[in-house]
Amino acid sequence: MDEQRALVVTTDFFTPVVDDPFDYGAIAAANSLSDIYAMGGEPFLALNIAAFPPQLPAEIAAEILRGGAEKAREAGVVIAGGHTIQDKEPKYGLVAIGYARTDQFLTKKGVEPGDILYLSKPIGGGVITSAIKTDRIRDEEVGETLGWMKRLNRDAAALAISSGARAATDITGFSLLGHAWEMASASGVGLRFLFEAIPLFPNAARLAAEWCFPGGSFDNAEFFGPRVVFAPELTQDIQLLLFDPQTSGGLLFAVSPEQARRCEQEAREKSIPVWRVGEATSTGVIEVV
Repeated sequence: MDEQRALVVTTDFFTPVVDDPFDYGAIAAANSLSDIYAMGGEPFLALNIAAFPPQLPAEIAAEILRGGAEKAREAGVVIAGGHTIQDKEPKYGLVAIGYARTDQFLTKKGVEPGDILYLSKPIGGGVITSAIKTDRIRDEEVGETLGWMKRLNRDAAALAISSGARAATDITGFSLLGHAWEMASASGVGLRFLFEAIPLFPNAARLAAEWCFPGGSFDNAEFFGPRVVFAPELTQDIQLLLFDPQTSGGLLFAVSPEQARRCEQEAREKSIPVWRVGEATSTGVIEVV
């Protein structure tokens, strides 16, 4: 826009990942806004993108849109209309527009060896939503996961910026390791993750052991797997869990070692959930130890 401001424009939409229409709309909106936060931006305007079957009851469509509107309001975003078409399966999301300061712009490029890696949400959402669709998990067991999926990445982005983050990305369909590889590749570095430090959703490890994975997990493993070195003691189901595609996942961001303590102190003081999950290396590969 000028020397101080950049415009960030993004879009995302998908089919239902949960049964409740309000939750679906809220998750889709949070997911759509996440790309703005991942680039250090602040969203201010959005448009609905929706596809609804003709036979879908009007009250269900209304709840989907209400879920998106409530989440947008929480983010300080105005939804200024949008567009809807008919389709066999519901689809919903947003076009999102935000501003970012050019001196705080975050991209996937810029990680340096020795940087500390932080993650702002647990992983395992793909196996949880797969379990919901196949009735392999009870409603009362997914509440915490849904809460995380509806959570905005706004606070995590603000923490990354105030900590002088060198790079960031949001963890979505390409999984933790897939998006980590994007950062590593763009920056010309390697990344080392400590598995025990990676937060998992409740029941995610159990469902992984039962091989309750969405198809995207196998696609991610096939494409990104050759770029990852796992510790021998990590079983195949655990490895595949790290390739689990996320919906409205957290931010992964890199902070210099000098700023790491300040980042963690601010997170504690402001009750911003982040986990220190690894560090950048000069090896050029992704390692999970």
